[in-house]
Amino acid sequence: MNTSTQDGLANPQRLGAIITIALGITMAVLDGAIANVALPTIASDLNASPAESIWVVNAYQIAIIISLLSMSFIGDMVGFRRVYQVGLGVFCCTSLFCALSTSLEMLTFARVLQGLGGAAIMSVNVALIRLIYPKRFLGRGMGINSFIVAVSAAAGPTVAAAILSIASWKWLFLVNVPIGIIALFFAIKFLPPNQEKSAGQRFDIPSAIMNALTFGLLISAISGFSQGQSATLITAELLAVAVIGFFFIRRQLTLTVPLLPIDLLRIPIFSLSMCTSICSFCAQMLAMVSLPFFLQSVLGRTEVETGLLLTPWPLATMVMAPLSGYLIERVHAGLLGGIGMAIMALGLFILVMLPASPTDLNIIVPMILCGAGFGLFQSPNNHTIISSAPRNRSGGASGMLGTARLFGQSTGAALVALMFNMFHDNGTHASLILAASFATVAAIVSSLRMTQPKASSE
Repeated sequence: MNTSTQDGLANPQRLGAIITIALGITMAVLDGAIANVALPTIASDLNASPAESIWVVNAYQIAIIISLLSMSFIGDMVGFRRVYQVGLGVFCCTSLFCALSTSLEMLTFARVLQGLGGAAIMSVNVALIRLIYPKRFLGRGMGINSFIVAVSAAAGPTVAAAILSIASWKWLFLVNVPIGIIALFFAIKFLPPNQEKSAGQRFDIPSAIMNALTFGLLISAISGFSQGQSATLITAELLAVAVIGFFFIRRQLTLTVPLLPIDLLRIPIFSLSMCTSICSFCAQMLAMVSLPFFLQSVLGRTEVETGLLLTPWPLATMVMAPLSGYLIERVHAGLLGGIGMAIMALGLFILVMLPASPTDLNIIVPMILCGAGFGLFQSPNNHTIISSAPRNRSGGASGMLGTARLFGQSTGAALVALMFNMFHDNGTHASLILAASFATVAAIVSSLRMTQPKASSE
């Protein structure tokens, strides 16, 4: 088997490796959204209240975001392939643990462990793509990855509904076991090792603890805000974030290879791309979480009709993400991203201005625009983030990319709750205006990247 990673892998190893990445990231991303639909059933089955059952979702999300940067750092140290393989093994075993859970406490603990496995998978998947694809084709690899992440995130509720229509909620987790075993077999057979390690790189345990506390408390505060928790608790969490975060960043500035890659954030095109990534996922989440309320509560559409009307978004992303991966080889990522976010903003503004009794076509056309714009933006943006970092810092860049996505999604979901609390029946309208604003900001910031040299993938 060819293990040369100087300029990607040759087929059929490259094909086997990308299938491995696709299987792993699909499971990890899907499980972030798939449990939402089943929460009422899970709460009833495990004799828990609806508020308590929310922890089935929160535990997974928080476990991922507190460990993502640590996992990517370890990937830079010991190799992305090892971290990915361990992540797949943990994810597979803990999915079985979730399915066998007989109480909410047991399921929540299993979801924490499953989140750690998911973090290992997510933290290095983009770094592995940099090893799998030749430099000249890296954009195509990013296109495929963006396509998988976007579609998996959007398809979560649909997949969950399909499984729940024929089986119990336990199968939401059991289905991961055979897929995980196949993915692990492929990972052992096809994934390449990475030879380049950061000189003198050591895992700093205090940094890992402060990282976990900073991001964990931040996401907890955002989630608590969206769920209407007491202002005192949320304020205490945010104060703790400020204090711990201050010492965390100060410590990172003293390290040669920091856990939080501040050295990468000093690269202008990297930091601009991170900003646009957060804004884009925040805009997507604002729209995708708020629209079902409008379609069902205001327009009186059924759950099935709502699902069908939301489907053009991920379908358009499926088409555009791979295409934009090809275009990045010829066009500056700043221009592609700016156009993509401008198209998404246009689609969102059209949704804002829908007539009182819109037809299906009135809804479908802007949904296509949103999905197409999102797909056109994501691949070039991810390509820029990973290729603007030195090759021996690919793990850090990959971890930051995943952190930006999760932070953007968490913030977007919390802002939907705020909009509904502030504007009540007009919550969806306010959410869409805010989403369009984020997309517009992302378009402007993305265009600013055109003043920076084009990332080379070296």
